[in-house]
Amino acid sequence: MNHQSTDINVSRRQFLKVSVTATGSFSLASFLPGCATFGGKALSEGGDWAANAWLEITSESNIIFTLDRVEMGQGTTTGLTTLLAEELGVEPETVTVIYAPVANDYRNPEYGLQMTGGSNSLSTSWGQIRLAGATAREMLVAAAAEVYEVPVEQCQANDGYVALADHSKKLSYGELAVLAASQSVPSNPRLKPAAEFRFIGKQNKRLDIAGKVNGRTVYGIDTDVEGMVYAVISRSPVIGGKVKQFDASKALASKGIVAVFEVYNGIAVLAEQYWQARKAQQTLEIEWDEGPLAELSSDDMFQSFKQAALADQGKIVRDEGDFDDAVEGAARVFEAEYHTPFLAHATLEPMNCVVEVRDNHAQVWAPTQAPDLARIAVARVTDLSPSDVDVTVTAIGGGFGRRLTQDFIEEAAAVATQAKRPVKLMWSREEDTQHDWYRPATYHKLKATFNDTGGVTGWDHQIVAPNLLDWYIRDAAPAQYPWAPKFMYGMLGSIGLAMQGVAVPKDETAIEGAVSVPYDIANLQVRHTHADIGVPVSFWRSVGHSQNAFYVESFIDELAHETMTDPFLFRQSLLQNQPRQRRVLELAAEQSGWSKSLPKGRFRGISVHKSFKSYAAQVVELSVDNGEINMHRVVCAIDCGIVVNPDIVKAQMESGIIFALTAALYGEISLKNGRVEQSNFDDYKLLRMNETPEIDVYIVDSNESPTGVGEPGVPPLAPAVANAIFAATGKRLRSLPLRLT
Repeated sequence: MNHQSTDINVSRRQFLKVSVTATGSFSLASFLPGCATFGGKALSEGGDWAANAWLEITSESNIIFTLDRVEMGQGTTTGLTTLLAEELGVEPETVTVIYAPVANDYRNPEYGLQMTGGSNSLSTSWGQIRLAGATAREMLVAAAAEVYEVPVEQCQANDGYVALADHSKKLSYGELAVLAASQSVPSNPRLKPAAEFRFIGKQNKRLDIAGKVNGRTVYGIDTDVEGMVYAVISRSPVIGGKVKQFDASKALASKGIVAVFEVYNGIAVLAEQYWQARKAQQTLEIEWDEGPLAELSSDDMFQSFKQAALADQGKIVRDEGDFDDAVEGAARVFEAEYHTPFLAHATLEPMNCVVEVRDNHAQVWAPTQAPDLARIAVARVTDLSPSDVDVTVTAIGGGFGRRLTQDFIEEAAAVATQAKRPVKLMWSREEDTQHDWYRPATYHKLKATFNDTGGVTGWDHQIVAPNLLDWYIRDAAPAQYPWAPKFMYGMLGSIGLAMQGVAVPKDETAIEGAVSVPYDIANLQVRHTHADIGVPVSFWRSVGHSQNAFYVESFIDELAHETMTDPFLFRQSLLQNQPRQRRVLELAAEQSGWSKSLPKGRFRGISVHKSFKSYAAQVVELSVDNGEINMHRVVCAIDCGIVVNPDIVKAQMESGIIFALTAALYGEISLKNGRVEQSNFDDYKLLRMNETPEIDVYIVDSNESPTGVGEPGVPPLAPAVANAIFAATGKRLRSLPLRLT
């Protein structure tokens, strides 16, 4: 990589604020300009620029970095700290990392909300955090030059010291802190070129591993507050049902029970110990009003989707050429239908939250991906305003998008308000499975046209699916305007839905990965038919890409078969105008030995997909014995721009592949009489160690800015497996999970 590749295009609206704390620490804050785009408060009341990312260097040379993204195993702590450490010239493990409090200044610039998701923590921080580190480094060097009475060019900052070039003198960052804060803030600090990188692009240690190994990392489920009681909630077994009446006499007579009362969505049981609450819960006698979904089944749902597809041709979201003309002039038309079920998140740490509500204040301890939305959740069910709520974000035992939705925090706050003491709400695995906010079930119709020489001339894709924002806007809109009174929350949600693409981002979760089909086909049309049956849905790892890649990459494989063309060569020929996508396809094929023969009984499938600005291709090698699918190997090629930590990139690809393989082979949430049929890992299976294939990850060298890695490993897996199964059996599986028997 050359110097130009690591230059950061910093907006002129980028400002840095430097001060000295009461303890003599150098404190640097940077305002990230993207926040103003979403209505964040750019100026404080006194006219100072608001801070986003804080760096503090104490007089003892401690470097403290405030991290404005949460850690849920994806490596954010290590990745972002590495950027800062690189420019400061210190080992990343010497930096103390603390989580940011809830404040507008810490909002994700792509969303206008303080949340972690969408695989953009590194990409949105790449320039700003490096800028903060480089600015501090140059101010420390300027301070040292003043002490040494030499030009700044004769001073070097490294390993926590600024030394003369001849190493005859050196001063620690702590010794220089106060003087550094008095230096002029450089308008264009020099960012290190790639040739000088010590940490970026290297196999760095994970900063969060030690705490997880020695047990010091505190997850939400570990939180313990003095005077705390445990709570469980009995919710309607039918989605959307409510309490009609209940008898808690037996529960109240049970050992350790503190209270039993009704909350907005069920009956809460409070006890001195968790298992006391669970045991008493079993004695509750509840009559439910099962509501309008009491007769809903998965079969009925998919039938309604098919009817919706016939009744509504859908909104055209991409239209190139003229597909109708392609049909009229086609020598042959090929059609296929696909569908996928609801999926749960199945985070290994089930939903939990601790809330204390006292007087005019609430304190929350929670494993949440969106702390400012957590404040809205608490305010909604209490007499408090969001500003009266403090949120302490803990380490997270698996997010996958589930903890972007704050229902578990809202529940805990409702219970704590009545309990008048700290409450720890814990969900069971069964509750976590049956009361999730699921990945949507969807139905798709695809059609392709061929000319008389076998060439593909047209592509039509109809998507029947709900919009996630319809569900998410309830909390997201008020969080963008936390000053708004609660009576406006519903209004803000409605306005947010109406103002998509203007005041709020356009909801493309149903169409992403399908609307951007990369293949060079002259007449290409993508349509979306909105269908929502009332089952709560939310973000699931890689969101719409996780399904749409299955449809697109399975169908393109079908077209390759229809034209009697090798699936790799067929894709390659249609990606001449997509060099990065073609490159990962070719790399995966090369490293998998695509052109070489396999041992008898083994077969390959291939897929390629762009998501979260990264490009990934995968080749699956499997065998099929008596209807059983046996995974042997997955080869993954990933182009995610400049790599900060190769080991984390590989780990995230491996994680995504295993996560996706679980969904492809086993994942299904089915409904019967309005009830979720699955409950625990016996009937909602996760991939086991002995089922995990060999996984080889190859990273493309790139000079492009960093892009996502937490989610792009998921989308290509399911279609690659389905395509390999077709190669093995001749059976085309058009629904998930993939079953031969």
